[in-house]
Amino acid sequence: MQSYTIGQAARLLGVSPDTARRWADAGRVATHRDEAGRRLIDGRDLAALAVEVGRPGGEEEDPSFTSARNAFPGIVTAVRLGDVAAQVEIQAGPHRVVSLLTREAVEELGLAVGMRATARVKSTSVHIDRT
Repeated sequence: MQSYTIGQAARLLGVSPDTARRWADAGRVATHRDEAGRRLIDGRDLAALAVEVGRPGGEEEDPSFTSARNAFPGIVTAVRLGDVAAQVEIQAGPHRVVSLLTREAVEELGLAVGMRATARVKSTSVHIDRT
């Protein structure tokens, strides 16, 4: 099974290495040491933590009723308006999500750089690369 260093885990979770280290120290995720003394997290344990971290924050978000299960809360980093269409970019942890939508939708939502937003994805075609 693949294991990850604290730094690698932090990058995958979209948090700082200090946060990942504090979570490990608090027992939120189990670690073990390799022969060089580095703290490692097993892939399965990291996957479980990623699911936990990715759950909606509860008190911060209103409950929503949607069939789109893939939610990426983040901050709007760019809004490009055309005559009819628009492009909105959201930085959601380590992920950059780009959406093409109508200008009308952007204006109705009041989307602007610096505001919080959640990108919701529902797709029948998702490609996964092994890295």
